[in-house]
Amino acid sequence: MPGGRLTQQERQQIALGLADGLAYAEIARRLDRPTSTITREVLRNGGPTAYRADLAHRATERRAHRRKPAAPRQPGTAPQAHGRDAEAVRDFEEVFTAVLMQAGTPRMMARVQASLYVTDSGSLTAAELVQRLQVSPASVSKAVSFLESQGLIRRERDERRRERYIVDDDIWYQAMVASARSSLQIIDTARQGVGVLGPGTPAAARLENIARFLDFVSESLTRAAEQAREVLHTKAAPDPGPAAGDAADHG
Repeated sequence: MPGGRLTQQERQQIALGLADGLAYAEIARRLDRPTSTITREVLRNGGPTAYRADLAHRATERRAHRRKPAAPRQPGTAPQAHGRDAEAVRDFEEVFTAVLMQAGTPRMMARVQASLYVTDSGSLTAAELVQRLQVSPASVSKAVSFLESQGLIRRERDERRRERYIVDDDIWYQAMVASARSSLQIIDTARQGVGVLGPGTPAAARLENIARFLDFVSESLTRAAEQAREVLHTKAAPDPGPAAGDAADHG
């Protein structure tokens, strides 16, 4: 299986595959590349509907020129918990970051969020995030402030009085409920428009239909979130494998 960066010809093949409606896995198979490589490439360069081979290639070259040479990794450095493949974990974290960005999360915030999600503890200090992401403390501070304001993380002090940033089990439940509630103002405003535009008119009917649709969806979403909430608190099954490297888990 070939390694290294994607070539311009491979990016053109990716663009053709997307245009033909091929799945990432099928494009990866045709290029003899890991599916994660194709997924990451597409999502970090506009997504499946906006991917352009030439723009993606130039963007990669710009990033390569800006990137500082990484210090060589020493054998045995930072062993992964549970026998995980460090390269596979890094690849997944990049893909997860790209997916969060595709959903509308700014890049730095998505990187912090993904880092927290792939740690077993679900928490990291500011210093750990700076080291892990190789960014400035100010970048981390700005990202965590944004995520906290959105209710996507919380912060607390540990036994050493260090501030830790944490993703709770309930975050996705809270996000779903908040999303449902955010529709209420649209529903109320649409129904005010019905009175202004005159019941029975085409414009009023359109607004009433929007209000009814959002009302139904938000109610169904809230009910489903309540019913499924316990799924978020399901504990991991005991790991039957060797425990080597568990003490080194920081993600």
